[in-house]
Amino acid sequence: MLHSLGVHTLQLLTQAAACILLFPRFLLTAVMLWLLDFLCIRKKMLMMPTAEEAASASEGPPPDDPPVCVSDSNRMFTLESLKAVWHGQKLDFFKSAHVGSLAPNPEVIQLDGEKRLRILDFARGKRPLILNFGSCT
Repeated sequence: MLHSLGVHTLQLLTQAAACILLFPRFLLTAVMLWLLDFLCIRKKMLMMPTAEEAASASEGPPPDDPPVCVSDSNRMFTLESLKAVWHGQKLDFFKSAHVGSLAPNPEVIQLDGEKRLRILDFARGKRPLILNFGSCT
């Protein structure tokens, strides 16, 4: 019981430390998304053609730049995008594989469900171990 409490406390402290470390990076990303939305809206509002310009533009060749359309459906600074940024940054922070370090060796269960092994238990000598997570459709 005491060991379990210690493990849960350690996990909670790890999560809290991650939040403290990731929060400045998250805020910077949120500000950048807000600025992108602000600049797109500002460009759309300032570049609105007058009736005379719209009539002359329709007679001439099409513009090189596509029109900037900002609506509620394609904004970048939304609650969903901020949730995705936070989740992605947390996944990146807690990943166990890092460039230059040893490969992770998680536990796997064989198809019969009886035997538990580690992935690197399947490696033989100096032969490379290849894991294929693809699918055939």
